[in-house]
Amino acid sequence: MESLISIFREVHDPRDFNAQHDLSAMLFIGLSATLCGAKSCVDIADFAAAHEAEFAEIVDLRHGAPSHDSFSRVLRLLDPEQMAQAFARFVQALREGLGLDPPNGVVAVDGKRLRRGYERGRACMPPLMVSVWDAETRLSLATRHAPGGDEVAATLAALKSLVLKGCTVTADALHCHPRMAKEVRERGAHYAIKLKANHGPLFACAQAAFAAA
Repeated sequence: MESLISIFREVHDPRDFNAQHDLSAMLFIGLSATLCGAKSCVDIADFAAAHEAEFAEIVDLRHGAPSHDSFSRVLRLLDPEQMAQAFARFVQALREGLGLDPPNGVVAVDGKRLRRGYERGRACMPPLMVSVWDAETRLSLATRHAPGGDEVAATLAALKSLVLKGCTVTADALHCHPRMAKEVRERGAHYAIKLKANHGPLFACAQAAFAAA
């Protein structure tokens, strides 16, 4: 457990010197609460208060359980890219701690808009996140924000950070293009990508190949 928490200690604390609550403790509590179903900072704070005694045995809670305002303020200030890297290290350490081998089965790629996660004045364009999911262990391998809604670029960047040798990467028709196939094959993996009729030339070639077979 200490090795997992130490990963969160590497995250830069964006708060002033007078911050009372330890950042790594807040991140660990936030992750624990989210895994148990918390969906807001109020939920996380309630979870922290309800399990304060248990958490105090694991992390530094000398000032008690943080409030929902404390969690909200910290989560707004954190660098998303740095947090993505920390979570990737956390998942890797968790896999090793559980004795899980590197992924070798189906790895699914998908992009989702974050409900109610829009920027002020841009309610019609909530942020898009790309997730790479290990179907066998049901663990996320990587998550990337797609600036400007560019799911393709975010997916290619996420794949570059992973070891996928022997896996089969699945994706929807948006990712049926040469760059995706090349990136997957360079990772030592195979791909199963959906092909739709709006991809005219390739769709026609596929139909012809099946007809010939």
